[in-house]
Amino acid sequence: MAPASTRPTSRDVAQAAGVSQAAVSLVLGDKWRGRVSATTAERVREAARDLGYRPNLAARNLRLGRTRTVLLVVPVLTTEFFAGVYTGAARVAAEHGFGVVLYPSPEGIGPARDPFASAQAALDGVLASSMAADALTAIRGDQLPLVMLDSDPEGSLGAATVNLDIADGIRQIAEHLLALGHRHFLHLAADVPSWTFEVRARELAAQVGAFEGTTVRTTRAPISIEGALTAAEAALSEPGSRVTALVCDDDKLAAGAYKAARRLGLRIPDDLSITGLDDLALATAIDPELTTVRLDAELFGEHGMRALLAVLDGRTPEEGDIPVELVVRGSTAPPGAP
Repeated sequence: MAPASTRPTSRDVAQAAGVSQAAVSLVLGDKWRGRVSATTAERVREAARDLGYRPNLAARNLRLGRTRTVLLVVPVLTTEFFAGVYTGAARVAAEHGFGVVLYPSPEGIGPARDPFASAQAALDGVLASSMAADALTAIRGDQLPLVMLDSDPEGSLGAATVNLDIADGIRQIAEHLLALGHRHFLHLAADVPSWTFEVRARELAAQVGAFEGTTVRTTRAPISIEGALTAAEAALSEPGSRVTALVCDDDKLAAGAYKAARRLGLRIPDDLSITGLDDLALATAIDPELTTVRLDAELFGEHGMRALLAVLDGRTPEEGDIPVELVVRGSTAPPGAP
């Protein structure tokens, strides 16, 4: 049985009946004949009755071709990365006759005001970043067909999750820096409680820890240039610091680290190698240009939207993380002489 406080979903019905969500969709949409057995169909209907499940209004609207509108929930609209996610998602949505509404949930401010009298009546489904997941409750978006971006597949709220292969990106960074001869690392971590940043920390510790004689220290900073400057300057100024490589959770943090290094008289990359993650336009605007991991935000948005359309259509979305690529530029080099 689904928890009393949570509206039953088709996933709950599928689990109770021992069938796929696609089978539930076929039976409750009265399209099961010739596709599933009568016995299975009755089992699904019985499970739905027991759970008190009612087909989602948004899914019914989709079948009738009414709203054809989905919501993209992101933490901020002013970030280049999420602008790319929107561009990719909107492109795929338009190809299928859907519109996309953006819903920002700014960090540190909380969920934006609900723009709908009833999200369930206005929308067919939701595509949401895990960093903005708190906004879902405010719009009751967790009761709509939902696909999560940058989310732990094991604990996701959604019917599907779509992720970039962040762990592999960190592996590529670690391998690059270790091959250059770096052994003492500082991790400038985003001070955001999100699965995607937990992955970065876990993977960096695992990769560097596999080598003897290595160290990894961590300092946290808000995702801002000023916040990164303050945190990096304090960490690099600690007595006895032997750090030769600074691994940043994203490019904006790396830009702040550049400013900290220069305040301390450290040359990049002679005295300190710095890496980022994102490959924003910022990465080639700073000097030396930043070694970073390229995340294809538009492709990410495209995959997310395709997954949501599959869920709405009762199909199983494609599995597998989206590949990422290390771009080596001038901010990394072998460590200087002690």
